[in-house]
Amino acid sequence: MTEYLYGRWAVLECLRAGRRNYQQVLLAEGIDEKGIVETIVATAEERGLNLRRVPRRVLDDLSKNANHQGVALRVGAYPYVDLTDILDFAAERGEPPFLLVLDLLKDPQNVGALMRVADAVGVHGVVLQERRGVDITAAVTNASSGAVEHLNVAVVANLVTAMRRLKDDEVWLVGLDIGPDTSTLDKVDLNMPLALVLGSEGEGLRRLVRETCDLRIMLPMRGHVQSLNVATAGSIALYAAWQARGWQGWSPA
Repeated sequence: MTEYLYGRWAVLECLRAGRRNYQQVLLAEGIDEKGIVETIVATAEERGLNLRRVPRRVLDDLSKNANHQGVALRVGAYPYVDLTDILDFAAERGEPPFLLVLDLLKDPQNVGALMRVADAVGVHGVVLQERRGVDITAAVTNASSGAVEHLNVAVVANLVTAMRRLKDDEVWLVGLDIGPDTSTLDKVDLNMPLALVLGSEGEGLRRLVRETCDLRIMLPMRGHVQSLNVATAGSIALYAAWQARGWQGWSPA
């Protein structure tokens, strides 16, 4: 399978990650090859990649008229991992597992934004269900500014089964939810082996997913609108979980 990634940061981070089968870099004719574009060209040349200058309309077509910023990269399929690989990665780091579980999110912008934050806070992996939710597409890579290219992402046949597997490995499942039987974010100590579970846009957590969670938390709000976009709410919860771990792995400059 071959696809075209687009957008300057998406292309650069994919090249830096070194995990895909790289085939060709496309640049719009007349693009100013300075700054990040210059870095893309240098990185591509280091990898021995062919660079081709093409009319901008070619990139428009390949990106389905998305904001490609004059750059595209032809690559092989995204390198998904197994759930075991994520847990092994946490063990190799000597850290309690820290996962993000997405319950049938469909908007590439939301998924990409969450992937960018997941990388920023150091999650060990992300879990998706293979049907009915979004895959790691070029749109997701672009929305994450390429961060997803550095993440371990597992796609499972049944999300509830995967969650029960995590329970068997003593990972606590904490769902971000609203309604009764939820605790506010400040009342739960997230410094534990953790999988943060987020529901889909508009629908939230499915019933079995909700029932499989060990705990459910909510974000207190005092405004007129009583809900947040899932990417916004999830980002707040991810940072709260990292803070509970004492900003593990971060060193101030």
